[in-house]
Amino acid sequence: MHAVGFDRDKYIALQTEQIVARRNEFGGKLYLEFGGKLFDDLHASRVLPGFSPDNKIVMLEALADELEVVVVVSALDLARNKVRADLGISYEADVLRLIDAFRSYGLYVSSVVISHVTESNPQARRFKRKLERGGLKVYKHYPIKGYPNDVSLIVSDDGYGRNEYITTTRDLVVVTAPGPGSGKMATCLSQLYHDYKRGITSGYAKFETFPIWNLPLDHPVNMAYEAATADLDDVNVIDPFHLAAYGEQVVNYNRDVEVFPVLSRLFEQILGRSPYKSPTDMGVNMAGLCISDDQVCREASKQEIIRRYYKALVTERRDELEPTQSDSIALLMSGLGLTKHDRPVVTPALDVEKRTKNPAAAIELPDGRIITGKTSPLLGACSAMLLDALKALAGIDPEVKLLAPQTIEPIQTLKTRHLGSRNPRLHTDEVLIALSVSANSDENARRTLAELSQLRGCDVHSTVILGSVDEGILRNLGVQVTCEPIYQSKSLYKKR
Repeated sequence: MHAVGFDRDKYIALQTEQIVARRNEFGGKLYLEFGGKLFDDLHASRVLPGFSPDNKIVMLEALADELEVVVVVSALDLARNKVRADLGISYEADVLRLIDAFRSYGLYVSSVVISHVTESNPQARRFKRKLERGGLKVYKHYPIKGYPNDVSLIVSDDGYGRNEYITTTRDLVVVTAPGPGSGKMATCLSQLYHDYKRGITSGYAKFETFPIWNLPLDHPVNMAYEAATADLDDVNVIDPFHLAAYGEQVVNYNRDVEVFPVLSRLFEQILGRSPYKSPTDMGVNMAGLCISDDQVCREASKQEIIRRYYKALVTERRDELEPTQSDSIALLMSGLGLTKHDRPVVTPALDVEKRTKNPAAAIELPDGRIITGKTSPLLGACSAMLLDALKALAGIDPEVKLLAPQTIEPIQTLKTRHLGSRNPRLHTDEVLIALSVSANSDENARRTLAELSQLRGCDVHSTVILGSVDEGILRNLGVQVTCEPIYQSKSLYKKR
């Protein structure tokens, strides 16, 4: 069983109370900017074991009758077809997925905002028409020259005043997005400006799970956030405004601290005064109060940092980038005394590769056992590892062959003779399909398939960069994969 370090029920109760209290402070409408992932916060679930990926949306269910959701997506991200790395889908597809998910929880999605709109962005116009055909209200927000520093321009009819006003009907407006940089904060502040012009009382608050303000700067949970955002140049810092106002050291991140003086002036221009003395004051996050086992969360966060390191190495290899991100994360690892070999599945996988001179993989089961897989004429390393892991979970003798050669050979023939594949070995999807067919007549196959759900949350390491098929199957199984930044083939064209 995976150790638990976070109290989910306490979090949902405390977080709901805090949001209601913040809304009551303003006595009117509250625009609540939700940073990070609202529906599937996989990072939080990894570094805070016990935090389920849908915690935040379950918490919002308790307020469903009082809130509405506004989804913001940047026209810039639409134009470059930006992809959510954890899910492998575009931001455009993720907007649609999020709306469906919110509705499935009974939450009212009132509209979509497309930010950073310019005349030269056909993707934004096309997506707007697509959303409107689906019955959604869509609003356009525009770039503001000098944002966020030219306060007098921003807080004017030529700044926020140019943006289309979002018509809302409920007092709690949750503003979320597929990812960072979408324009959530600007959307909230634009609404404050328009509300002020209309004589409507409204306020703003921010919900960012990370960094956790009441954990130390060098706590592994907060350092894991730095590793996760190395591509954004985010750095955790002590909030100097909070320290000056209250004499208390709390953690925030550099972008919020840097922009806070400007935000204060914006609030003064819009509301007549700034309701906050520090960027930390703006937040409503209660996650730090719900850690039930600090040591479990520390260890989980250290593992996440190593995973992020490997992810950066693979991205840099694939995209032929300088090792900026991996070097940054390596510094974090050094500060915690970590090496890549502190990931339990790394050394066993590398040892098998060294012994066999072929790609290998290793998985750590929930009970701590390490199962390895090697490359063979019939199976790729991940496929072999997957079969052996399922056998181990089902208590089946490792020598038992779940897939007979006569089952595998027709698939290989189909691949190489008719589908143009140069690799006859079975991928993980093909193995699972073959296993499902065998389950009709083989009790062992049935027992192994019944163990698939036990793989969720397990760690895997591959000694080569996985192809898109194996990567996608393992992701769907909920397995946490890292790879050495090495291609199995020396071919210049990489089929993903």
